[in-house]
Amino acid sequence: MGDIAQDEASFYSNAEGYWKDVPPTVEGMLGGYGSISSIDINGSKAFLQKFLGEGEGKTGMTCALDCGAGIGRITKRLLLPLFRTVDLVDVTQEFLDKAKTYLGEESKRVGHYFCSGLQDFVPESGRYDVIWIQWVIGHLTDDHLVDFLQRCQKALRPNGLVIIKDNVSYEGVVPDEVDSSVCRDLEIVRSLVRRAGLSIVHEEQQMDFPKEIYQVHTLALR
Repeated sequence: MGDIAQDEASFYSNAEGYWKDVPPTVEGMLGGYGSISSIDINGSKAFLQKFLGEGEGKTGMTCALDCGAGIGRITKRLLLPLFRTVDLVDVTQEFLDKAKTYLGEESKRVGHYFCSGLQDFVPESGRYDVIWIQWVIGHLTDDHLVDFLQRCQKALRPNGLVIIKDNVSYEGVVPDEVDSSVCRDLEIVRSLVRRAGLSIVHEEQQMDFPKEIYQVHTLALR
């Protein structure tokens, strides 16, 4: 077991080290693919707006959590325009410091900036209408992802949603030594969601991304 624990520790510490060297810019957040940001945000907005609003079964618009938020690209373009309050969580303090200026005047509607890895983060029970988890599940081991999703479920308000948006591999688990992450295929992601006790409400593929990058899928869970 010692080897596994050691491997796990280096899996996380290597990722932290990688992100510490990434510039706190949109281009840095997107690994050189800054040009896809608008396509990404527009796709996410269309996905999310299927669920938001007043009335029976609709998801509220009071408070959202941006997981692996970086400098707040998604908070600024997607979440703050839709929710009254947004909290950010990221493992890199420098990114959260940058977020305060990047978000500008709207930063006054940020509730909390949490500096933490998601494997250690416990969101407040019953606080969030939407927990948005984009391009970060590959930085969690299977067990930690399952545990984190279970904590997220407890953190939802009535009719709340957990949204995962991430790369999916064609088959199996593909490790990335550069940023110390993994890319899982869609069936593995679905199985981990089921293991966490959540169900998939809706699922879509993000269209119009460059051909050379992984397919990106968005899953709404509760």
